[in-house]
Amino acid sequence: MSIELDRDGDFITLSMGPHHPATHGVLRLVVTTDGEVVSVCKPDIGYLHRSIEKIGENLEWGQFVPYTDRVDYVCSMNSNHAWVLSAEALLATSEATKLVIPERAEYIRVLFAELNRISSHLVAVGAMAMDIGAFTPFLHAIAQREVINDIFEKTCGARLTYNYMAVGGVLRDLHRGAEDEIRACLATLEKAMVDFNRLITANSIFKGRLAGVAPVSADLALSFGLVGPNLRGSGVDFDLRRDLPYGIYDRFKFEVPTGQAFGGSQGIQGDCYDRFVVRLLEILESIRICRQALDQMPPSAEKEDDPVGGWMLTKAAAKSLRKPPVGEVYFRTENPRGETGYYLVSDGTKMPYRVKIRTGSFTALSVFETLAPGLMIADLVAVIGSFDIVLPEVDR
Repeated sequence: MSIELDRDGDFITLSMGPHHPATHGVLRLVVTTDGEVVSVCKPDIGYLHRSIEKIGENLEWGQFVPYTDRVDYVCSMNSNHAWVLSAEALLATSEATKLVIPERAEYIRVLFAELNRISSHLVAVGAMAMDIGAFTPFLHAIAQREVINDIFEKTCGARLTYNYMAVGGVLRDLHRGAEDEIRACLATLEKAMVDFNRLITANSIFKGRLAGVAPVSADLALSFGLVGPNLRGSGVDFDLRRDLPYGIYDRFKFEVPTGQAFGGSQGIQGDCYDRFVVRLLEILESIRICRQALDQMPPSAEKEDDPVGGWMLTKAAAKSLRKPPVGEVYFRTENPRGETGYYLVSDGTKMPYRVKIRTGSFTALSVFETLAPGLMIADLVAVIGSFDIVLPEVDR
């Protein structure tokens, strides 16, 4: 953290990052302060830019899936899901290329997307607690995340960047015994969340540290385009899975948690503590969705490319992607950090003409400059953690 005195000597300009451990990646905050109270905070981004959108315009439709893992590496499965659904939505603009995804593949997609949502939220709440001084809860969260990673590794061979979902289905069926392992994982996770909440969520020191800090009203959240848990933390009851369902999400029953000034008398709706608790409640709802998916999932087909009960449409998807329809589509999904949308333009060739990605972390970062004035420097760490910023989503 470098320090620079202003000309009049009354204020100090701090360069917080891009290597500060609490910025959740290579984020630089240029902070002007009189010593402890922040007057100006300007995010400085671009340290992780990799031209992923331009890369997407120079690869075939199916080849871009591994790159979507890097858009948000904390929830790579959800990023895979967003891309393949967007490509399938483009193909659906023409009856000649429209794909009917196998039932089992649809359920596997939802199951793994929700497991990755749980995994992502565990990192978010655990890291947030660690950022402000409570290290032990992070270890509890990571221990549960590792169990989910074990399941992913057995199915697709990777623990972080999965390259698992494909246009037309998923790359392979669940590994043998996966369904029993997932049920056991969910049961253990529920019990672990009780211990986690006893350890940190209900802790009066932790609650007092976050309640009333950096509240975002519903109007302010909407005006800045906040999405996902950050929007719902401000009391806005909106979730794409329920309100504009994609895939087979309309088959599941679940609640949409919103901020309720959980901090008690000290709390304000939409504060740091609300955003923290909303993610915890979403973990429980994702557990509920996973169990429904396991109960409803059809059995594995005998043939791998069986379009009725299989898990992948290899031949049909490959044929459709060789010459997709000319047109454009914007498709959005509810990722752990909120809406991830892909704007795709096709000129009828095997590579996209235009790829544009909308992510939740980018819009969340835009509100920092409005929230920061009047906060303590230490509060900035809590604010970053509460918004669950992941920098690859920002620098694309």
